Amino acid sequence: MLIPATILTGFLGSGKTTLLKRVLSEAHGQKIAVIENEFGEENIDNDILLLESKEQIIQMSNGCVCCTIREDLRTTLTDLAQKRRKGEIEFDRVVIETTGLADPGPVAQTFFMDDEIAESYLLDSILTLVDAKHAAQQLNDRQEARRQVGFADQIFISKADLVSEDSLQALEHRLKHMNPRAPMRRVHFGEVGIADVFDLKGFNLNAKLDIDPDFLTDDHAHGHDHHDHDHHGHDHHGHDDHEHGEHCDHPSHQAHGHDDHAHAHHHHHDDDVKSFVFKSKKPFDPAKLEDFLGAIVNIYGPKMLRYKGVLYMKGTDKKVIFQGVHQLMGSDLGPAWGAGEEKINKMVFIGIDLPRDIFLQGLEQCLV
Repeated sequence: MLIPATILTGFLGSGKTTLLKRVLSEAHGQKIAVIENEFGEENIDNDILLLESKEQIIQMSNGCVCCTIREDLRTTLTDLAQKRRKGEIEFDRVVIETTGLADPGPVAQTFFMDDEIAESYLLDSILTLVDAKHAAQQLNDRQEARRQVGFADQIFISKADLVSEDSLQALEHRLKHMNPRAPMRRVHFGEVGIADVFDLKGFNLNAKLDIDPDFLTDDHAHGHDHHDHDHHGHDHHGHDDHEHGEHCDHPSHQAHGHDDHAHAHHHHHDDDVKSFVFKSKKPFDPAKLEDFLGAIVNIYGPKMLRYKGVLYMKGTDKKVIFQGVHQLMGSDLGPAWGAGEEKINKMVFIGIDLPRDIFLQGLEQCLV
């Protein structure tokens, strides 16, 4: 059995440590290995992680294991897996806490690139904690914070009780544009049930594309992707729609901005982390698609945070599921399309300043 791994990321002070303490102390019968990626200002518990300790891995009384990385994540993961095989330490899963400004991308890639790691571990999901009180500022000022949102499979909003409902909704709206895949929950002082944290299967190649369907039909949310094919299947109109959609977003945001958080809505489009969706009822030509995706990933890989799709491919009666992080892309055959099921391509891309039109037109040209 592979050891499930969870990456916990989030802004400084967003409550990652509180959440971890809760997870570690909750009597759920699971033994957890926590890896702190670098020493942050806040360690899980100074009694546990003694800075002076030469020992990199410390066993806790409840069977959990804590370690701090001074070297490479690979080495630590390999080391932990070896000790576990030899029966020197016991744990059921791993949580990697990145420092407040780390980019979770390379951490996630470790699980795919490295054969030795891939033989022992299965990356489950990336969790991002967002501090409601300081989020607007942090998202405006720090690209790292925006990247963390783009990478997330699940977003937890902490300190929600410290801000008004209006500004919370503005924040949720903004986060949703950056990352429509990740469900969001408001959490209170790190009180999150263990079921909301583990086994979320964010990296599973499953046939469910987790995008809230309302997000796609909601006009502010580029809903035109949704209907351009139904009205007229011509590529060039699709292009006009996209243009039009981008512009017609603005007034609606300003309209909501009747409170002092108007700037949050307004800034919304200045965020460099954005998402967009491609949909089509025509099948893809597998060779063309492979060439196009290969080229795109080559050029834009570092700016592509997460992308995922359920594809309708010529030549197979099964769904093709693909996903990627940065330059690493994987695909798999999923279940067969159901008898009455409409065959449709759905892809979502989340990234930094990605040229939406190039992607959408390029994909359009890969259709049969």
